[in-house]
Amino acid sequence: MRVVHFTSVHTPFDIRIFHKECRSLAAAGYDVSFVVPHIRDEIAADVTIKAIPKSHSRLSRMTKTVWKAFRQAEKLRAEIYHFHDSELIPLALLLRFLGRKVVYDIHEDVPRDILSKDYLPRHLRQPIAWIVERIENFSCRLFSGLVTATPFIAERFGRLNGHTVVIHNYPRLRELAPSTGVAWQQRLRAVTYVGGILPDRGIRELVTAMSLLPQDLDVTLQLAGEFFPAAFKEELSLLPGWSKVEALGLLDRTRIATLLGSVRAGIVAFLPEPNHVYALPHKLFEYMSAGIPVIASDFPLWRKIVHDIGAGLMVDPSDPKSLADAIAFVMTHSDEAEAMGRRGREAVEKYYNWEQEQKKLLHFYSDLIEGQCAA
Repeated sequence: MRVVHFTSVHTPFDIRIFHKECRSLAAAGYDVSFVVPHIRDEIAADVTIKAIPKSHSRLSRMTKTVWKAFRQAEKLRAEIYHFHDSELIPLALLLRFLGRKVVYDIHEDVPRDILSKDYLPRHLRQPIAWIVERIENFSCRLFSGLVTATPFIAERFGRLNGHTVVIHNYPRLRELAPSTGVAWQQRLRAVTYVGGILPDRGIRELVTAMSLLPQDLDVTLQLAGEFFPAAFKEELSLLPGWSKVEALGLLDRTRIATLLGSVRAGIVAFLPEPNHVYALPHKLFEYMSAGIPVIASDFPLWRKIVHDIGAGLMVDPSDPKSLADAIAFVMTHSDEAEAMGRRGREAVEKYYNWEQEQKKLLHFYSDLIEGQCAA
């Protein structure tokens, strides 16, 4: 059974698409190809990566790259097509009209995300979000099935397509498991943020918080990821807390595991944008999987996960002092910080792991093949 995942936006080794979904399907015996902007064709973990040229602008991506992704995907003559970006909807509908089984993987609430896009003029955001929501609502009724990243997204789309499943971005159990025999006091006096480094992720506030720490508390912030836009790094470098920041760049999975195994807390302090409040970012669960405390935005959904199991501290992401106080706490209360990390890891082992989500993905695909989802 040939399956093609395709994207015009994501990277070749995207955590959700490649490392979780594609690899799980390949391990289950599917012939899996991944059409993605990349520098070359290659085979990795039994997944065939089919490269399309990278775009150099947003407009080019939404036109030329989208078309090339469709053409490459269509050439592979797969039984199931699984796409990951809303800008691919028109061509995904074309595949559907050609009689192919098509799955839309909805990573985020796109209309709400549009409301937070700085590159769009503020007066245009609401009309564009309205149009995109109507397009999604119409098209999602026609797809063979929908995969959503959160229950909040599934609640919206489940009314439109009865073949909707939630596949969470939970971590693989073994990948980030904490090392045994390493004393907590031997860890670096550092905290980390892993992921895209954007203004709406609360990075300005986080860097500022580093300047508010007590003078005698020697702590560094390890930033692992790419800056969007690239000029954002220069802006951050002018903040007083930048002297306590180490920008590590984009790390592969092995280096991320090493990083999380060496620091004393992971931070996910997204600002309260419409698309963030109900999101479930994978980094939150990866910090828990690595056995380190989580310092997280005090959103009601995140509080139920982090605070209620005692896996970390909740903060006001717009208040650098709130962030600084949380960082200082995990640095000066080692026993409690270690206990928080241990409780987070236990929760991942019981509930928040990819091994559970993989079963749902494979069952969803079985329904597709057996015709229980739309033909």
